[in-house]
Amino acid sequence: MGRGDLASEGWARLGPQLPKSGCRGGRWIDHRKVINGILFRIRTGVPWRDQPSRFGNWKTVYERHRRWSADGTWEALYQAVLTDADAQGRIDWSMVGVDSTSCRAHQHAAGAPRRPPRLPKRRSTPRQHRPDEGLGRSRGGLTCKLRLAGEGGLRPLALLITPGQWGDSPQLIPVLERIRVKRTGGGHPRTRPDHLGGDKAYSSRRNRRYLRRRQIKHTIPEPKDQRANRRRRGSRGGRPTGFDKQMYKRRNEVERTINRLKSFRAVATRYDKRAYVFHGTVTVAAIRLWLRPLTASQCAGSARSSALRVA
Repeated sequence: MGRGDLASEGWARLGPQLPKSGCRGGRWIDHRKVINGILFRIRTGVPWRDQPSRFGNWKTVYERHRRWSADGTWEALYQAVLTDADAQGRIDWSMVGVDSTSCRAHQHAAGAPRRPPRLPKRRSTPRQHRPDEGLGRSRGGLTCKLRLAGEGGLRPLALLITPGQWGDSPQLIPVLERIRVKRTGGGHPRTRPDHLGGDKAYSSRRNRRYLRRRQIKHTIPEPKDQRANRRRRGSRGGRPTGFDKQMYKRRNEVERTINRLKSFRAVATRYDKRAYVFHGTVTVAAIRLWLRPLTASQCAGSARSSALRVA
């Protein structure tokens, strides 16, 4: 097993969820070897053609990643990993943070055809496809934004790709609506954290009304201009927003989650032309984080979440 390859424990959790046969009725080439090739490319950021020969034909590795990004296989594997982690009590629901980060797009990420891509089997538009391809132009060049909700154990619960110039506040609700952790015993999936944290970029009356309606406790600081506007309106401005300084100290957890994701070079810099392929790349990186052994801080976060659940 090479450095960064999927260990036996991770393969035992991931293997039963993989497709059994190819799209034409034939058998897939060894899933484990191909997935290790995908992990190698995402970790190092090398071009697909420059992959080591021990992973087999580079075209097979690339096509497997592109196909699974299009038909939702990576998302299904991600949800299966989340369900397994929640059943084991490894998700820290006590504090979920929301944040975003800019991913600089490589020059090879530009120039995708304007027509939507088609799947070879069902002739339908791939999942996570965006007409804008998730690219936005700024003074620094082409960028995209990776938005996520991260739990207290420094692992992502939901992912969203948008153009780089889009603001943070309007994307809070779309990110939260992507949190859907299924339960092993059946029933409705869990979609609400115990507490939500975010910086002042997510402060808006619309977001706070949405969180109150869903009965989600939140700690989001109010910017000075919003406080001044509320005071200027008097009684029509509403009550002051609550703010818990101790809970806000845990906002660094989502930032550390972003740092762990961007340790994968193919996530820190976007090389994929299509938005759905890049979304698959980020999803694979998130799966890899969930399959890693727990660190001391993550064990402490899981124990804290279990204690709060019992209390």
